[in-house]
Amino acid sequence: MPIVKVIEVIASSEKSIEDALQSAVQEASKTVHNIDSVFVKNIKAHVKDGKISTYGVICKISFRLDEQR
Repeated sequence: MPIVKVIEVIASSEKSIEDALQSAVQEASKTVHNIDSVFVKNIKAHVKDGKISTYGVICKISFRLDEQR
C-alpha cells in the first residue's frame, strides 16, 4: 500500500494563475518524484497602479513515497 505525503508550496507568475500553478509543480518536480495531484489552497493577485501585476497560489502537492525494497 503506497504512502502519500503532502507538501505546501507557494508560487507566483506575472502571466496567470495557471502559470503560477505550473511553476509550483515544475519546481517541486526538481526534487520530488511521483507527484499525483495538486490542491489549490489559496489564490491571490498583487495590484500595482490599478492593474494586476502578479498572480500567486498557495497549493498542496501530493506525492507517493518510494517503496522500500
